[in-house]
This record gives sequence, structure tokens and C-alpha cells, in this order.
Amino acid sequence: MAGSSYGNLFKVTTWGESHGAGIGAVVDGCPAGIEIDEEFIQSYLDRRKPGQSEFTTKRSEADAVKIMSGVFEGKTTGTPISLVIENTSQISKDYSNIKDVYRPGHADLGFDKKYGFRDYRGGGRSSGRETAGRVAAGAVAMKLLKEYGIEINAYVTQIGDISIDRSAFDLAEAKKNALCMPDKDAAEKASEYLKGLIADKDSSGAMVECVVTGMPVGIGEPVFDKLDARLAAAIMSIGAVKGIEFGDGFDVVSSRGSENNDEFYIDGDKVCKKTNHSGGILGGMSDGADIIFRAAFKPTPSIYQKQNTVNRNGEDIEIEIKGRHDPIIAPRAVVVVETMAAITIADLLLMNKSSKA
Repeated sequence: MAGSSYGNLFKVTTWGESHGAGIGAVVDGCPAGIEIDEEFIQSYLDRRKPGQSEFTTKRSEADAVKIMSGVFEGKTTGTPISLVIENTSQISKDYSNIKDVYRPGHADLGFDKKYGFRDYRGGGRSSGRETAGRVAAGAVAMKLLKEYGIEINAYVTQIGDISIDRSAFDLAEAKKNALCMPDKDAAEKASEYLKGLIADKDSSGAMVECVVTGMPVGIGEPVFDKLDARLAAAIMSIGAVKGIEFGDGFDVVSSRGSENNDEFYIDGDKVCKKTNHSGGILGGMSDGADIIFRAAFKPTPSIYQKQNTVNRNGEDIEIEIKGRHDPIIAPRAVVVVETMAAITIADLLLMNKSSKA
């Protein structure tokens, strides 16, 4: 299977399956001398691990990370960093009834037709559990970016038709509530909405917004390796993401050039923008303003309602999915968005160092 590696200079390869012995990642190209330890990486993994609220899967995993190589006396050595997370709460028998069935909204059909085989235990490599390896690797990228004063924060802005009130925006609140919403009132309304969906054996989609601060000007390449193109590829590689937009996004369709252009001005010796319709990226390169993008997450496809589908024998059948599944994906995916953005920016940041003599 190709396609398990991402990045050029800062390169991440993830491995493992949802119900295998473990999952993990290898980070190659991280500069030497970056302070890192298991506790720091664990702080990111703890944000995505299951079983933390009534709105996440009841699968109980510690997601304890082990650094197997590439770190000595608390600092990176410049050699490949191997990160391992053992699976400890697999219940594969939960999936025995869908062994030969194509679940609606899943990758089962594509896997079967492409490989002639699929790991039906939780989806194998297409499971959301694969993202734990990304988060572990992305934590290393986050530590590298901190050396340059770059910070990344993501949060949920909409669940179903319930959106946050921008005038009540509070990033600290997003770190307190189970839905990662920076608006307490919206989080409470969304909680009630999700409780109703759980009772109906259904699920919800959501919007995640991400803001990158402290970006220098000129990160990214002007053609195929545009910063927004690379970020889009990284975020769209997260299994449940169905759309991404930067800055004003799709609203630019109804905008005029005179409205959409961000005018520049001088503040001391720094070039600044009066507005940020571009979302911090112009011509594929960072323009010095905050990078802002939003990712649309589809509803969790594993729902407990009876659904129509087909099996490998070409028969129309009904299915009732068992197992332990999140009624909403986005709150646990917030940290996945952050870390995939970090991996992308770290890679392009290192590439930028060869831009001029």
C-alpha cells in the first residue's frame, strides 16, 4: 500500500491498524537539538484519545506513547524518531457481522475492489484510529514550530446548525468543554442536540476552524507546493473531512476585487494588512497575517440505525452496525487538524531555508 508517508524534508510515515497490535509513526528530517519527551507528545494524544465524554466512543485506550529512537537526553538527535502506541482495547468480534458487508459511508467497497481484501476490524488503515500516529508525529512538529514562535490552535465553530457567536469567542472555553467550542452557550446547545441524536442512533457533522499565528512572510512555494495547497492536502487526508476553505473561502464568489483585496500599510518597519480576506496566504506563500482555514467534517458514518447496503455476493441486505463509535468526529479531530497543519508548515519552513543564499 502506497501513500502512508507525507512531507519532503520533515517526513512522517504512519503505520498500523485499528485492531492490530499497535499504531505509530516515524518522523524523519527533524533537526537535532529540539527538546522533546514523551510527556509533551502525550499531552497531544490525550486530547484525541477515546472515552473522554459521552460524545466519544467508549473504546478505552490509554494511547500511551513510547519514543523508540531519535531522542537522547531529552533532545532530538537528527535521526529518525520512532513513536509507538499499543492498542489495548480492541474488540474485533464487534465487527464479525460486517465481514462481507459494505458499510454505508465507509471505504469498504473501495478497499475490496482495489486490493481484493480488507481488514473489516474497525476499518484497518482507513480507521480514524490511524490519526493517533499523526498526532504523535505532529506533536514533534509543534515543538519545532514553537522554536520559531509559531502557534496553532483549532476549535469547533459549528455542530449541525448550531454555530458559535463570534462576539462571545473564548479560546480558553474551547479547552474546557467536551465539544471544543469557544462559546459556552453554543456548546451547551450543541450538547443537547447531540444527546437527541444519540437517542435516535444518529450522528452529526461539524466545522473545525484553525488559526496559525506567528508565521513569517514567504513560507510555501509559488507553484505545486503552495502553502494552501499543501495544507489542503494534509487536512483533506483526514478521513472524515469533505471540504476546506481559507480566509473568506467560498464567500469570495459573491465578493468584488475592491472588497476582497487586503490593502497593505507600514507599521514601523513591518508590512501589515488592513484586513485578512486571504486567510494569511497569497500566491501560495504566507503573507505575515494569521493563517485561517476551516474544515468540514461529515457525520460519523457508523450509526446504529438499520441501513440498506449490499454484500460481497452482490445481494441487497440490511445492516445494523455494532461496536463503539463517536456520535460526532470533530471534537477529537481538532488536535488532528492542528498537528497535520504543524507537519505541513514544519516541512515548508525547512524547505524555505534553501530559498536564497
